[in-house]
Amino acid sequence: MKQALIQLLCEKSFKYSQKPAFRLVSGRLSRFYVNCKPTTLDPKGMYLAGHLIFDAICDLDIAGVGGLTFGADPLAVATAFVSEMKKQPIKAFSIRKTKKDHGISQWIEGDLAPGDSAVVIDDVATTGGSTIKAIERARSEGLKVTRAVVLVDRQEGGLENIRNHVPDVVAVISREELMTQYQLTADA
Repeated sequence: MKQALIQLLCEKSFKYSQKPAFRLVSGRLSRFYVNCKPTTLDPKGMYLAGHLIFDAICDLDIAGVGGLTFGADPLAVATAFVSEMKKQPIKAFSIRKTKKDHGISQWIEGDLAPGDSAVVIDDVATTGGSTIKAIERARSEGLKVTRAVVLVDRQEGGLENIRNHVPDVVAVISREELMTQYQLTADA
């Protein structure tokens, strides 16, 4: 499954340039561009990512899986769906970018309660900033964050930064693995 997801990411979500050409959220330019949404919103990509993330968290006794909207949303839903298929149900949740200011003021949407254990997920980590923000917001709502899982690690220090907030961090796919597949495809 992992190799199939790497191939799909290379087809739909990964771009490379020999010179820095892609502007990142930080404002700096990079040679690598990863936008997972075309893959994670694709039926096959959702299937593969859901299974791989479930495999990365199925050893934990957790109530929920989710992260900062919108990058984590399709991954959380896919993982929750797989968890039910595997008879180990884990609820999906979504963390807002801005706090809800009507009804019950909250960061999280989902059926979780304070004290529940959860895994925070993200589609891509560069510096880890959005994953860290999700961890902080989940904890502010009373969730116990036991692990962070990133679908694609750009290998630019993000996982190390996330480890300062949650020691247990897992990346499903690395930039190096994407580059290896990219080069195989380019050479063919």
